[in-house]
Amino acid sequence: MRTRRSLLAVAAASVALPVAVPLGVALAAGASGVLTPPASPPITVCGSAPVTAGTSAAGRPPLDPGQIADAQIIYNVGQGLQLPQRAEVIALMAALQESRLRNLPGGDADSLGLFQQRPSQGWGSPAQILNPVYAASAFYAALVQVPGWQAPPPDVAAQDVQHSADPGAYAQWEPLADALVNTFSGAAISCLTGTGGHVPASGTIRLPAGFALPAGTPSAVQAAIGYAAAQLGKPYIWGGTGPAGYDCSGLVMMAYAAAGISLPRTTFQQVLAGTPVYGLGQLAPGDLLFSAGSDGTASDPGHVGMYIGSGFVIEAPQTGEPVMITPIAGYWQQNTVTIRRIA
Repeated sequence: MRTRRSLLAVAAASVALPVAVPLGVALAAGASGVLTPPASPPITVCGSAPVTAGTSAAGRPPLDPGQIADAQIIYNVGQGLQLPQRAEVIALMAALQESRLRNLPGGDADSLGLFQQRPSQGWGSPAQILNPVYAASAFYAALVQVPGWQAPPPDVAAQDVQHSADPGAYAQWEPLADALVNTFSGAAISCLTGTGGHVPASGTIRLPAGFALPAGTPSAVQAAIGYAAAQLGKPYIWGGTGPAGYDCSGLVMMAYAAAGISLPRTTFQQVLAGTPVYGLGQLAPGDLLFSAGSDGTASDPGHVGMYIGSGFVIEAPQTGEPVMITPIAGYWQQNTVTIRRIA
């Protein structure tokens, strides 16, 4: 980064910002006294933009555990400062471009760290800048001082802080930054994999390999499907609302509760929620499918499942069968009488 203005006041302000780092981010002091992230297992990043960890528009290699850990620190610092998730996206885009999410001990001129901040430009001492928590705090402090920082595209906001000689380079990282934020926030499904992409007619307790929600899926739907997917394999319990087990309406009620949306408890109440969808061809992830009740009508449905996309429904079927994923083809194609869109 080549900064063209002094940010002494910004760096000083960042030191005073209260930063709460959640327990999930452990930091250990090395021999130099610089805080460094510990090793962590590799993860797969997925969500609103189907991106495998590290895959940018330029097709770069996957992120390693150290890069993921530094990305998590940047995200958590923003959350600790109670900033909107747009701020974390902007910060991650900047760090991805400036350092590829590595806490670099050097760079252009006297640039250092995740954001390639320069001591000579007032960002702090070398030891401070090489502390990922301090570096992220300094970035956010500068960002929120940009008038109307939430209005322009994220790459423009990143440039307003970084003043880079290559302002067009930040935009390529937006899909990955979005996916990282969605993953850390829990809005995205963990990319669980099964033994293959085929789902047998009897159902499966694993998401199909490579499953991802389509771009533009509302965050509430992502959260609801993510919650439901985390219950796969748990037993059907009549009247169950978790966490030990669920019945069909209990599962969808709790899934949307996790997304901040309140649904009634029973299928014959849930069938009145949201807005109608007028055919299987109009399905979107998160839609609720209802099959007819004992009277053969839609007014008193007997069963409900949640569409998750790609032709699959997640449901708590019946006693003796766990929460599972089943294909639209078959039961749902033949028995769906009502579809409702909740978010």
